[in-house]
Amino acid sequence: MAKTKTKFVCGNCGASYPKWTGRCENCGEWNSLVEEVVSSGGASVVAKGETSGRILKPQAFSVIESSEKVARFSSGFSDLDNVLGGGILPGGVTLVAGQPGIGKSTLLLQVATHIASTQPVLYVSGEESAHQVKLRAERLGANSHDQLEFVASTSADDIGATIRAAKHKLVIVDSIQTLSLDDISSAPGTVSQITNSSNVIIRAAKQAGAAVLLVGHVTKEGSIAGPKVLEHLVDVVLQFEGDRYGGFKVVRAIKNRYGSTAETAIFEMDESGLRIVENPSAALLAERQNADGSVILATLEGTRPLLVEIQALVNPTSFGYPKRTASGFDLNRLNLLIAVIERRTKLNLSDKDIYINVVGGLKVTDPAADLAICMAIASAAAELRLSDETVVFGEIGLGGEVRSVAQVERRVAEAKKLGFTNSIGPKSTRQSADVTTPVTSLRQALIDYLK
Repeated sequence: MAKTKTKFVCGNCGASYPKWTGRCENCGEWNSLVEEVVSSGGASVVAKGETSGRILKPQAFSVIESSEKVARFSSGFSDLDNVLGGGILPGGVTLVAGQPGIGKSTLLLQVATHIASTQPVLYVSGEESAHQVKLRAERLGANSHDQLEFVASTSADDIGATIRAAKHKLVIVDSIQTLSLDDISSAPGTVSQITNSSNVIIRAAKQAGAAVLLVGHVTKEGSIAGPKVLEHLVDVVLQFEGDRYGGFKVVRAIKNRYGSTAETAIFEMDESGLRIVENPSAALLAERQNADGSVILATLEGTRPLLVEIQALVNPTSFGYPKRTASGFDLNRLNLLIAVIERRTKLNLSDKDIYINVVGGLKVTDPAADLAICMAIASAAAELRLSDETVVFGEIGLGGEVRSVAQVERRVAEAKKLGFTNSIGPKSTRQSADVTTPVTSLRQALIDYLK
């Protein structure tokens, strides 16, 4: 009879240990070890591998059908199709991750409704009952298709068998963290359950040629919950970002075996569900009031140019240590830029509380946001305004220099389309014709253009 023993597995990287330790030695994560029950006895897996297995039948590349020739399913959203590399590929497995309440289930139900008009679709929920999903479907108008079917299950074995039956062309599983296998004694959501359940689902999808969309949760830091290996197993990883209480939602691909990771789709939630924002720049600037601390940034969401408002508020600190807060921008990067401002421009911010906000609930990671952030802070501190017809972009180095950025032409073109006549950006011989007001240093930008 096989003996049972326990091991401790890191929920972040999957490394295992014979006993619990506070920190994973492999990835350095604290308090990430979870106890799991394993079975031991009999021959080892490696020893069994010497006598098991079958001889594989290789195929020449010349006879293998390219994925580009396989007909894809349109999601019903043209921008989302671009993010996916041309649509949903049969046999492909896509992981959709995002924070709770941001609209993952709503988006996937809308996609299922669109595809169900031509293809049989199965929606599997491990978190909600049939009545709960029915209410959302009625709100979205998704209950009128006979080819859209629903089942509530948390068994990865049963879902895999249903996929292999090849009745449905698209299967949506909400969510992967709720699935479990009977042969594994650990609780759902543990490293072993997520990894093995995902393998069962992925293998079934490849065998049946069915497209599978998996819903994944995220941690409080914004990373995908579960082992990192989950991202390696699937074909496409979509990150759903934005403000859960309003504003815009951004879907971007952080991994795509079938297309580019530079595309993004911008959505907005209303009573009928999620809809594509056709002109996000105009929508973001519709309620703008030009005041000190307000700067328009010409940024990029993937390959799409976008104009967003950067707001800064600078107040004298009430405590001994000044407070720095950023919404939609990396706090560490903000602290670095504040240090550059103090050192290279002699603007004293050591006794000031600084607050930064990216309007619309967006998260800006573009290095070109540096100059706009710095000018917004200086504008708020000096109570000086930037011209209403000016956009700003450029990366800031530690020496205070303004460095060149990518896609200058597209940034400037987007600004001109919305009526902006002036652009402040890095000076470059190759791009000098595009930027109306080129600058070489942060000090020059602050002195010359804040009035």
